[in-house]
Amino acid sequence: MAATPPPVPLPAGDGALPDPASPKRAPSGRMGAGRARGAFVLRHLLRFALSLAALLVASFAMIHLIPGDPVRASLGPSAPAEVIAARRALLGLDQPIPAQLAAYVRDVLSGEFGTSLLSGEPVGEIIAARLPNTLALALLATVVALLVAVPLGMWAGVRTENGRNRGTEAAFTSATGAAVAVPEFLYAIALVTVFAIGLGWFPPAGRGGPESYVLPVLALAVAPAAMIARISRVETLRELGTDYVRLARAKRLPAARLYLRHVLPNTLTATLTLGGLLLTGLIAGSVLVEYVFAWPGLGLRIVESITQKDYPVAQGVILVYGAIVLAVNLLVDVLLGVLDPTSALKES
Repeated sequence: MAATPPPVPLPAGDGALPDPASPKRAPSGRMGAGRARGAFVLRHLLRFALSLAALLVASFAMIHLIPGDPVRASLGPSAPAEVIAARRALLGLDQPIPAQLAAYVRDVLSGEFGTSLLSGEPVGEIIAARLPNTLALALLATVVALLVAVPLGMWAGVRTENGRNRGTEAAFTSATGAAVAVPEFLYAIALVTVFAIGLGWFPPAGRGGPESYVLPVLALAVAPAAMIARISRVETLRELGTDYVRLARAKRLPAARLYLRHVLPNTLTATLTLGGLLLTGLIAGSVLVEYVFAWPGLGLRIVESITQKDYPVAQGVILVYGAIVLAVNLLVDVLLGVLDPTSALKES
């Protein structure tokens, strides 16, 4: 019987087959996804840090471009020149701009943000006292907008499926479009005029009991609710056209179970993402609403600080507003990357 010839080795290179006995293994899909997710998070953290540094420099530059002398404005036009010079030296305003920027960066890193020109209080304490009031308004307005808009958008989507109820579709589109187009401060003025001054149902200004939150929250929530309702309707129509919904309907699944257990969860994914982004808009957009309602938040404080040329406070508030917007955007991006690994893999 002829001996079996030895196997012919394959040439090295692209055509070589992997050796089964080789200890080297390609990274598993789970490890690759984990690395991609980690790189995704680190990349967004780096962007956040760079954006925050740019925001710090921009806030410093914007305030220093405002015409007028803030020290003279705080002391009054009759203040002696030597008093003004001493105050400028005390605050470091007689130093070159690069030295002032370096001092401001040190103050921010220490959490002090400088000192108010008018009251002499540390800016960090002013922000810490006012920030909870602004966040309370923005969070409540976001919750109200989501609670109203998601059911409304789903209802409109179900009612207008397959081109039915053209009148409902036209009314919904017109109403939500008009609601989005009106600025928040106009809602605030209208609500104060009707429900506070006219009917006397709610206090016109200030922060007191729970009733003092109603009008400011409504003024902030109307436009975001209209926008979320439109997105919710579009997502509902998309879900109703999927194969699994058609299959569930063919199996005579009850409508309530179909909408609540199958359509709603998928609709909420895009809606909640938009809600997180709208939260940042509400925080930034609350400035004029707080001014109308004399609400003791950061919005009212920044208006007062700019008109009174108290620029250390204005710098600090602008920086905090921007940092909140950047932080919320970072959180939304990271959560999307964690919940939907394909987005992290695509970006990598």
